[in-house]
Amino acid sequence: MSEFTPTGRTKVRRKPDRGSYDRELIYNILDQAFVCHVAFVADGMPFVVPTNYVRVGDKLFLHGSPASRLMKALSSGPFCLSVTLLDGIVFAPTAMGHSVNYRSVVVMGKAEIVEGHAAKLAAMRDFVEYVVRGRWETVRPPTEQEIKATMVLAVPLVEASAKVRTGFAVDSDAEYSSAAWTGILPFRWGPEEPERDPRGSAKIPVPANIANYVRPQ
Repeated sequence: MSEFTPTGRTKVRRKPDRGSYDRELIYNILDQAFVCHVAFVADGMPFVVPTNYVRVGDKLFLHGSPASRLMKALSSGPFCLSVTLLDGIVFAPTAMGHSVNYRSVVVMGKAEIVEGHAAKLAAMRDFVEYVVRGRWETVRPPTEQEIKATMVLAVPLVEASAKVRTGFAVDSDAEYSSAAWTGILPFRWGPEEPERDPRGSAKIPVPANIANYVRPQ
């Protein structure tokens, strides 16, 4: 299926022309971002917590301490997850016309606890490889105790939608008599020069997959 079916919870209602349910677009946004914000209710209070994730096929995987409020809430009830990529600031001729260009995804989810050593180890490998490809083979893998102390959750991607804004300001032509500069200030998130850990060996060169690091575009 090339598109998600919009539901009452994922249908884009504000600026629906910016909404999309295209699976490829949604997956591309998820694969470029690093951090999601998860909204849930615990002890009668709403919370929003940032955490990292990895997408593998049609599932998202999250991990954390079984004792954390986040993991307890996600493993026992529904939640909402979102990511946003900022692409630029839009400068308009009017104060109210200013905006930002962005790509965002909202996922409504219910998590499944990943059980078993092999399945959890595979998920941990996916987390590390999502950070940078080829990293897993160069570091110590998780110990049995570390795996036992980590809860891994799988979130089937069933309800999801994207919202995207592109282009310049939408003010009327009459507003462009203003003396203010108008246009877009693009934003591109990317890596800078690697900084060596002083406790690491100075003899080990920066590996190519870190020196030439790129994220999916």
